[in-house]
Amino acid sequence: MLTIKLQRVGKKHQGSFRLIVGEKRHKLQGKQVEDLGWYNPHQNKMEVKKDRVAHWLKNGVQVT
Repeated sequence: MLTIKLQRVGKKHQGSFRLIVGEKRHKLQGKQVEDLGWYNPHQNKMEVKKDRVAHWLKNGVQVT
């Protein structure tokens, strides 16, 4: 089953996140199907490919 989840990247105490589509049972640092964008909580900046997120949600992907 595929899910949309946040993958943590960055240094210690300076983490940012990537929005990815991946298998629910795979580890976060493992194989991913598609990269949908990024989120930086320290600067409150975000960039998301909204058309691709809508495509995956229409095909039955769950959000974690």
